[in-house]
Amino acid sequence: MKLITAYIQPQKLTAVKQALYEKEIFKMSVTNVMGCGQQKGYHETYRGADIEVNLLKKVRIDIAVNEEFVQPTIDAIIAGARTGTIGDGKIFVTALEECIRIRTGEKGKEAIG
Repeated sequence: MKLITAYIQPQKLTAVKQALYEKEIFKMSVTNVMGCGQQKGYHETYRGADIEVNLLKKVRIDIAVNEEFVQPTIDAIIAGARTGTIGDGKIFVTALEECIRIRTGEKGKEAIG
């Protein structure tokens, strides 16, 4: 079992979800977050004052999958999120020690579904 965490641009969320649905991956958690990486933010002027905006809006997607779905999930996220420019995002894959479905008490692979 793996936990796949992806940070993507907000406007790419629909394309990423569509790519995941095509690979039959439907279960995910989506969170609006702010952060910066290689983009380092931007400058804007507001009422004559120069403001540095270094935390940019991003979307975090968390998907718990069984081993056979790891690579299809990664491929779908890349297909939906890639623009080829700085700021496309990152994908992190971490080992998931345990998963328990609260409703039934199922554990492991069966709980992820």
